Amino acid sequence: MYDIATRKRTLAMLDDGRSLNSVSKETGISRAAIRSWLTRIEPLPRLNQSAPCSRPADGAAYAYLLGLYLGDGCISEHPRGGHHLRIVCDNGWPGLIEQCRAAVLSVRPTDKVYVVQRQGCVAVTSYGRHWTCLFPQHAPGRKHDRRIALEPWQQEIVDAHPWEFIRGLIHSDGCRITNWTVRNGKRYEYPRYFFTNKSIDITGLFTSALDRMGVQWKQANTHNISIARKESVALMDVHVGPKY
Repeated sequence: MYDIATRKRTLAMLDDGRSLNSVSKETGISRAAIRSWLTRIEPLPRLNQSAPCSRPADGAAYAYLLGLYLGDGCISEHPRGGHHLRIVCDNGWPGLIEQCRAAVLSVRPTDKVYVVQRQGCVAVTSYGRHWTCLFPQHAPGRKHDRRIALEPWQQEIVDAHPWEFIRGLIHSDGCRITNWTVRNGKRYEYPRYFFTNKSIDITGLFTSALDRMGVQWKQANTHNISIARKESVALMDVHVGPKY
């Protein structure tokens, strides 16, 4: 038998974003017991229960985080209420991971943020009660299998901070590479940006933002957008830049 204090400490670990397996291994308490406490123990205080679901104060951070979410983000329900926001980032880009973590904190400064290591990547994770309000695009199924559209208030933020939105999309599903070609026996190198996403809607949001900022782009194939014009690459370098 476990006392109430032990049960609360164990469930608090779940509220902090830990998995059932990891909590069970650390505490030595069976998963079945912990799972039963989710419904039988008196509820723990809810995170930010009194905080209203309102427009984020830091529009620039939100626009960047929105781009990351549309590319590599998901929201999952917590068994005791609330939701986890997860943004998956490659281990090779520590600067991007830190920018993502900082954006989450700027958008929801009262929620905790965790960087959970996985094989070859990390999941920047935050538990809270407002992520589905902040990202109403959340729904069952893969994003490219359903319609993705911004709410009017989201579009206002993107219009006010288009470069942050573009940067978030590039940091999630884009890259800056150096191409090369040979002319008259000499090798020439030139940079270009690519954005790849299976969702026609998300690609449309990306190209619309590029159009507003005067960036010329081409449809490389069904799912790829290419930015190769010298002037446009220069603009992207100033406002977006390569991952790091």
